[in-house]
Amino acid sequence: MVFKDHYVLDFLNLKDTFAESDLESAILKDIENFLIELGAGFSFVARQKRMIIDNTDFNLDLLFYHRKLKRLIAIDLKMGKFKASYKGQMELYLRYLEKYETEQGEETPIGLILCAQGNQEQIELLQLDKANIKVAEYITKYLPKELLAKKLHQFTIAAQKLIENKNINKV
Repeated sequence: MVFKDHYVLDFLNLKDTFAESDLESAILKDIENFLIELGAGFSFVARQKRMIIDNTDFNLDLLFYHRKLKRLIAIDLKMGKFKASYKGQMELYLRYLEKYETEQGEETPIGLILCAQGNQEQIELLQLDKANIKVAEYITKYLPKELLAKKLHQFTIAAQKLIENKNINKV
């Protein structure tokens, strides 16, 4: 329930064509709204987290920490459709973070690959959940009608649970 299938990033006001670096810069410029879209519990840790592996530099786009999950969350931003090769890159980042950055008492890191579009069959076949990797799509311009309906339904369910919890706590 912590991760979503879609993240609405229309507040970034990106033009029709943009690069990964533009997306990253826009996110950091409006980090407060990005954190709100991610959901409760996320804390920003680093941008372009540098990792040196076998004398080669690697840079993770964004690194967060989730307080309730007690683990690092690696976010890699990708343009276009999800590609199977993204799994290997994220696994490398996660193993590095696990070995060198995880503190005692923390759980193993989770990776979130944010793509403009998913490739559902590839994602399913790669069994990304077993590798602690999630894939989500981002939307930068408008919310399609079916996604808007889904988000409204999710909001309604969440609001009902909040009301139920408040009523239980009053008793």
